[in-house]
Amino acid sequence: MTQSQAAAITVPKPQDGEALLRLLEERRSVGMTALAEPGPDSSELRRLLTIAARVPDHGGLEPWRFVVIAGEARKRASEAACRLYADENTAMDPEKRAKFSAIVGRSLTYAPAIVLVVSRSDTTARIPAWEQELSAGAVCMNLLHAAQALGYGATWLTGWVAYSPGMHALFGLSEAEKIAGIVHIGTAREALGERKRPDIDAITTYW
Repeated sequence: MTQSQAAAITVPKPQDGEALLRLLEERRSVGMTALAEPGPDSSELRRLLTIAARVPDHGGLEPWRFVVIAGEARKRASEAACRLYADENTAMDPEKRAKFSAIVGRSLTYAPAIVLVVSRSDTTARIPAWEQELSAGAVCMNLLHAAQALGYGATWLTGWVAYSPGMHALFGLSEAEKIAGIVHIGTAREALGERKRPDIDAITTYW
């Protein structure tokens, strides 16, 4: 490639780069219990997922997929989670087990839409599994940014649901798949304040 050819290759500048930067600077998570209706409709959700999947993906492996829980499916998932938590934690004190079973069940009912980002690394590929898992994490982050850009609140969680064998089976995951994130999306019940952020100077070195 000649110098003149290299100079001709430019990255398109966003029409409003400052607006995008402000969005990124102001993004924050909204706790799942603070989310309510309305949530994204079907066309908005498809757009969110399309944006979420626009991430670095070495080798074009698409090492992730989505499972969406919305509408009445939330109730079914909640009931199943209550039952499975009790089944998988039989050694717990019965009263404590009942309490946490209910908490786990409710966790799938607050947000109008829940997206499971499923990591499905191809261990036979030349791309290291670690890089494929990082790509799944980037999908989760893109989804949070896209949700906020559309005016919704969202949060990226994991917890018991993400690691339970019973829940994996319920959602149709294979043994080789993992839940990289459970992203809850809805409308924030109230405006949220800022939280403490990292000191960039303290965590940055120049080599």
